[in-house]
Amino acid sequence: MKLARLIFPALACGLLCVPAMARAAEPVRAKVDTQAVDRAFDETVARYQLPGLAVGIVEDGKVVYARTTGELAAGGGVKIDADTLFKIASNSKAMTTGLLARLVDAGKLEWDDPVTKYLPDFRMYDPWVTREMQVRDLLIHNSGLGAGAGDLMLWPGPNHFSRADVIHGLRYLKPVYSFRSRYAYDNTLYIVAGEVAAAAGGAPYETLVRRELFGPLGMTRCQVGEWNRDAVGNVAQPHARRDGRNVVAGEDDAVVPNVPMMAAGGIRCSLRDMLAWVTMWLEPETSGLVDGKPWLSPAQREAVWSPQTIMPLSRRMRDWDDSHYSAYGYGWRLADVDGTQKVSHTGTLSGMYSAVTLLPQAHVGFVILINTDADDARTVLNQVLVKQFTAPAQRRTVAHYADELDRDARVAKAERPVPDTSSRQPAMAADMGDRIGVYRDPWFGDVAICPAGDGVRFASDKSPLMVGDVMRSGDRLLVQWRGSGADTEPWLEFGPATSTPATLKMSKIDPDADFSSDFEDLSFVRVGDCRRGG
Repeated sequence: MKLARLIFPALACGLLCVPAMARAAEPVRAKVDTQAVDRAFDETVARYQLPGLAVGIVEDGKVVYARTTGELAAGGGVKIDADTLFKIASNSKAMTTGLLARLVDAGKLEWDDPVTKYLPDFRMYDPWVTREMQVRDLLIHNSGLGAGAGDLMLWPGPNHFSRADVIHGLRYLKPVYSFRSRYAYDNTLYIVAGEVAAAAGGAPYETLVRRELFGPLGMTRCQVGEWNRDAVGNVAQPHARRDGRNVVAGEDDAVVPNVPMMAAGGIRCSLRDMLAWVTMWLEPETSGLVDGKPWLSPAQREAVWSPQTIMPLSRRMRDWDDSHYSAYGYGWRLADVDGTQKVSHTGTLSGMYSAVTLLPQAHVGFVILINTDADDARTVLNQVLVKQFTAPAQRRTVAHYADELDRDARVAKAERPVPDTSSRQPAMAADMGDRIGVYRDPWFGDVAICPAGDGVRFASDKSPLMVGDVMRSGDRLLVQWRGSGADTEPWLEFGPATSTPATLKMSKIDPDADFSSDFEDLSFVRVGDCRRGG
């Protein structure tokens, strides 16, 4: 695979505004070892057989490393470069919170304003939570909802849910925890946050992002809202690994739609754009100035990077990084690594992974963009880059961290094995009796469990990629998805045969699968018969 290395023109540098506590102890400053980064880059591509990778590093306000490899679509012959668009996924969240912070600076919004001040029809399941929910609560994963609650209205996509549908559906999602009691990651409330920004800013979310963020910061390739794939050009496609090959999975249509989850994870940017974004955060006094002033005031920069919700401190963070705290700010994760402040986030969508990591005390930040499912690849490469600045004497390699992840995966698989469903057989309509029919969930809508050919098909009305065959494994029923739109397979759990009307619950076969497959939040009731013909 041919590799291309690009070194960008120098950008200005300045003093980072961070909380006084974070500035108290400046670590020994390490410089970028580009040869070591090259080795890590090559080893990651080889170990994980990536179809495409883009990596950039900013140090002291200058882009000191930028390298790309691979193709927009495997086998297509068009190379990735610094202007190639990637889905940045949940790294969009920091852009949404940055936009809100700009509105606070402009006097159009306050963090502790009630959400209903801007969206009068907004409702949560609990009326008290509705009344008490503040703008800040939309951003810090403390709502009481379970992780990924409502995400089936967002993925797999495209689907037929609108932004209004998602916000309306929140009133039916039952909390798992008490409000503000603990951390549980969510996406749906960021969609609410985007609409709060629109109401406060007097323009659609997409317009505000282009006007307040992309324009002032010179992020000319970034895309938000609806856009034309071929007119924009140079767009990386998502991939999956199948039969030992990288194949495009979920290719963009000619018109990329304005999906509901835009404020939570729908923005696309290039490596060059993302390095401009990183530079602004690291060097606010000289980078991304608007009318000679920083893009955000010092007060709002500190607010965005202040811990709001305590996050679990994992064993890996303690072992790898000697971390002592982990928290969520406004769209950023906050932690300490080897005694150094780290501000970061990841982005994960099917076939697209990203990472943005800032080490403000070292005046360095880096960006990783990958166009395939690459959780481990992202983790190990990011770790090697961090350690070059926080613990360079360790000299740990991609192989070191990759081997540890493989070992952890084997242990987890042994401790929490996925049920064996290899003996599955198609379910027969005659055997399912009164369970055949149309079922409705108040936030997800209708699904049909109806005869199709020689078997039974599951089909969602508003999420058309969620279509599959009902299978029997032992005495249980499951859905085997057709195509590549949905991946996590669910159990079908019908209520007692005596219940009228019939009820249906769902759950992940693999309990450790992606939490965005939030089948456990569904509660279906049978509302009608199958239409003639299935």
